[in-house]
Amino acid sequence: MANHTQFGFQDASSPIMEELMEFHDHALMVALAICSLVLYLLALMLMEKLSSSTVDAQEVELVWTILPAIVLIMLALPSLQILYMMDEIDEPDLTLKAIGHQWYWSYEYTDFKDLSFDSYMLPTTDLPLGNFRLLEVDHRVVVPMESPIRVIVTADDVLHSWAVPSLGVKTDAIPGRLNQTSFITTRPGIFYGQCSEICGANHSFMPIVVESAPLNHFENWSSLLSS
Repeated sequence: MANHTQFGFQDASSPIMEELMEFHDHALMVALAICSLVLYLLALMLMEKLSSSTVDAQEVELVWTILPAIVLIMLALPSLQILYMMDEIDEPDLTLKAIGHQWYWSYEYTDFKDLSFDSYMLPTTDLPLGNFRLLEVDHRVVVPMESPIRVIVTADDVLHSWAVPSLGVKTDAIPGRLNQTSFITTRPGIFYGQCSEICGANHSFMPIVVESAPLNHFENWSSLLSS
């Protein structure tokens, strides 16, 4: 959950988000090294400690040709690894279908015969004490903890986007098209997200709430809801 004046990421709650945060730190260190080198060379030029022979040297041209290629490889390899991890969906334990509407979400648990519901934002007047304004919903998405979950995302009217930052998930919901993503929650908890594609007047009022729970709790919840 994000806090006021927070500058960093939310706590990672899935392996993908952990990888994304590590890649962010890695890319930030590379960018810091590049900026430091550029500022150092600018300082040398201002102090006139770089001669024309040094600037035009073949060795220097070779270095500033090879060095950017090495930097790009350092960024590309971990980036491609994460991209392939995000696309890999191998034998999910549960498949969830998320359908975006103006301005609410519908969910279908395709592994169950009759388990589906609409999820609307709770208005401030109905919000229980201690819950989050503009983020709480009347029906949460409940998933079993430490289980591979596949999410099929689509829309019924206009473009939407199903996004939960702490799980490292953001998938566009496009009418007439099925996009899919996956995640594994590494701990129990409640994770908040929002539609991340401008979809009309109430775009800001269609939150997403994912609750990660132990398997026995999920089984009790699913049997109660489908009965």
